[in-house]
Amino acid sequence: MARGKIVAGILAPHPPHLVYAEAAPQNEVHGSCGWESLRWGYAACRERLRALQAEVLLVHSPHWQTIVGHHVIAVDTLKGLAVDPIFPHIFRYHYEVNFEVALAKKIAEEARVEGLTTALMTNPDFCLDYGSVTSLHMVNPQWDLPVVVLSANNSPYYFSTTKGMEEMTKLGVATRRAIEQSGKRCVLLASNSLSHRHFTEEPAVIEDMSAERIYQHSHYQWDMKVLAMMRAGRAQELLELLPHYIEETAAEVKAGALTWMLAALGVPTYGAEVHGYGTVIGTGNAVVGWYEDVEQGASNV
Repeated sequence: MARGKIVAGILAPHPPHLVYAEAAPQNEVHGSCGWESLRWGYAACRERLRALQAEVLLVHSPHWQTIVGHHVIAVDTLKGLAVDPIFPHIFRYHYEVNFEVALAKKIAEEARVEGLTTALMTNPDFCLDYGSVTSLHMVNPQWDLPVVVLSANNSPYYFSTTKGMEEMTKLGVATRRAIEQSGKRCVLLASNSLSHRHFTEEPAVIEDMSAERIYQHSHYQWDMKVLAMMRAGRAQELLELLPHYIEETAAEVKAGALTWMLAALGVPTYGAEVHGYGTVIGTGNAVVGWYEDVEQGASNV
């Protein structure tokens, strides 16, 4: 069997407004426009991914949070309704998802080797979180690839950001080993926003972009600093900065998906492509890709 590989890692934010604005047929509520910088960024990302011929999508979402250990879904198919608890008026999404169970089990095994507490989620009636569903939809609206969904262990919140990053780094290393053994071409999705302060009131017209802006200017400055580091291939420096960045901006990367992904990618020294940046009800969001073809080019320099 050929050795599996990670062909891309994507920072894939999950504001439900993007699915609403695209009038996705699976969503019960349809918008008319809005948040184009992010939606067009996702469209550019999809074009890049098609050329890489991915076989499996893996997503780590902060909205499937587990207290004891790291959980991985290990059922063949899930079908149901995902509802955003904060924005149920714009996101009620009917999904049917196929899972790559063998890879899920292998990730759990390798995570145990790293000393992590792990569990397989085998409940056939389990409801997918809206963060996973949104990121998966925006990257692959055809839903024609099997997926692996990993939980966000609560350690960054229960213990500390530093402890959480240690856990997510080990999970990333385990994920990479499992993928290499799988023979699959895989894409990792870190389902996170960047700065993450919300406004508490919506405009009368939800997709009214005249009301859309970052929560405060310092958050925008921090987001730009982080994106510059991604573009420059300074992932190790970024990981070292994350605890301070999280403290300054309430960044959603605290939940661990970005740390997990960068660790699985081997802490890349090649630059990422920033496909788009935009705000959603005050939060900073970016669609960013680390791609196999860029890595190979960097290694040949």
